[in-house]
Amino acid sequence: LAAAPAVPAAAPQGAPPPVAAAKRPDGRAPVAPPAAPAPIPSEAERRVLLDLRKRHDALDAREAAMRTQESVLAAAGQKLDQRVGELKALQTRLEQLDAERRQREDKDWQGLVAVYEKMKPREAARIFDDLEMPVLVKLVDRMKEAKAAAILAAMRPDKARETTTELAAMRQRRDAEGTEAK
Repeated sequence: LAAAPAVPAAAPQGAPPPVAAAKRPDGRAPVAPPAAPAPIPSEAERRVLLDLRKRHDALDAREAAMRTQESVLAAAGQKLDQRVGELKALQTRLEQLDAERRQREDKDWQGLVAVYEKMKPREAARIFDDLEMPVLVKLVDRMKEAKAAAILAAMRPDKARETTTELAAMRQRRDAEGTEAK
């Protein structure tokens, strides 16, 4: 099979004929002819281009606003994280101080309890009969059961009954609080 000679493709009908590259007098490569000027857009095309430009500008502005907002949110998040850390440290410190206070208070109560436990039950009962209920309940709660029983037996019956009721209520509240904390 013989190859057919290459025939240049015909230009579409109504199209300007192709322009051959002009030869340069100095023999260098030919220079392409200058490009035809861009056609002037119609009024409808100008409106579409203008609308596209406005949308592009609006999107650019929106993107810039979002970047600014992201920066502000990131800074606020960092500040919030820092504040949460400070509050956690403060909470830890307050819990530590509260535990130390409770230990000191318990030590003070234990010293007072030791005094009453060393007394004869009748002598302690006479004093307990006249104590305010909140103090009495805290003392009896911290005492050894055998010592507390002997003192309660020597107290006036109505005061011993009231003390027992208050002591039971206090222990029930404490147990309920302990259950809730878990």
